[in-house]
Amino acid sequence: MNTKLNPLNQVAALGQSIWLDDIRRGLIADGTLRRMIEEDGLRGMTSNPAIFEKAIGESHEYDEDVRVLKREGKDANAIYEALSQGDVQHAADAFRSVYEQTDGLDGYVSLEVNPHLAHDTEGTLREARRLWGALHRPNVFIKVPATLAGLPAIRQLISEGINVNVTLLFGLPRYRQVAEAYMAGIEARVAHGQAVRGVASVASFFVSRIDVLVDALLERIMAAGGEPVDRARNMRGLVAIASAKLAYQCHKELFGTPRFRGLAEAGARVQRLLWASTGTKNPAYSDLKYVEALVGPDTVDTVPLATLNAYRDHGVPCSNLESDVAAAWRVMKRLPDLGIDIDAVTQQLEDEGVAKFNQPFDKLMETLARQA
Repeated sequence: MNTKLNPLNQVAALGQSIWLDDIRRGLIADGTLRRMIEEDGLRGMTSNPAIFEKAIGESHEYDEDVRVLKREGKDANAIYEALSQGDVQHAADAFRSVYEQTDGLDGYVSLEVNPHLAHDTEGTLREARRLWGALHRPNVFIKVPATLAGLPAIRQLISEGINVNVTLLFGLPRYRQVAEAYMAGIEARVAHGQAVRGVASVASFFVSRIDVLVDALLERIMAAGGEPVDRARNMRGLVAIASAKLAYQCHKELFGTPRFRGLAEAGARVQRLLWASTGTKNPAYSDLKYVEALVGPDTVDTVPLATLNAYRDHGVPCSNLESDVAAAWRVMKRLPDLGIDIDAVTQQLEDEGVAKFNQPFDKLMETLARQA
């Protein structure tokens, strides 16, 4: 494909960076990652425990390394860390040219702290510092969940100059807290006379999972019958994109304040919004529903490989993120009339998200323990 006609490259021209929500050795070793960087304009990569469980636990790509590490007396956790950190380092090296060409805007690869630390501030801090030192790359992010315990950890890590990808973010009130934690961390560095230009962060707002849960609630209302049926039917598939569009409005407000302008003058970078969970989970919806609706400037979209391939094949690049913002407000205001508490929904999603990362992490540990 002519790279100029590649829809993925056209998205970059609209101000959005496309990252890959996947990591495995084969992508790096066989040259696929390099081709995506060169031909698709891929600008970064994210990982999580579920991705590593699938890559390591469900393939044979790592078998020889597991055997070697086992002979060295490594336990399951040490084997996992060696494999995951190695993949992240190799991917970060592949993206190093992107990092340098974009002056540190893009070219990042993310590694998450142990998911069992989601409600442990001090444990998160210790783990994040250790991973940051072990990776020893400027173009990596340490992923920290946007739980209540994660917020002070985010602030502290930013103040120490550690790049943070804030993950498992679902709701607008929590997004404001995340942005506040980032700015407070930057302010702490400025107060101590430390450089802030090299410190980077993204806030990963999870999208499609919102519709999965809200659509199920709407279907219950429809099944019960009565007057709300039509209103519930007309709301299906709208809430996730509406939430994301309003998060972007919050983003512009927060990072357009005199407070942040002062930090920017000191060299601080904007904490970009990153759209996560943008693969479509409902087959009744377009496979590009959550990608095409959220193209906009100064954002990131991390997509699974299938979604990236679909966008390359039939994506229609257009800046839609700020279209129909008034309609997004109306969608959110209608939820209480249907008995849906969006704050309760997003808290449930956060709790479930922590569990969904714990489970594959534990499964991988069990797999590696048996092998070791």
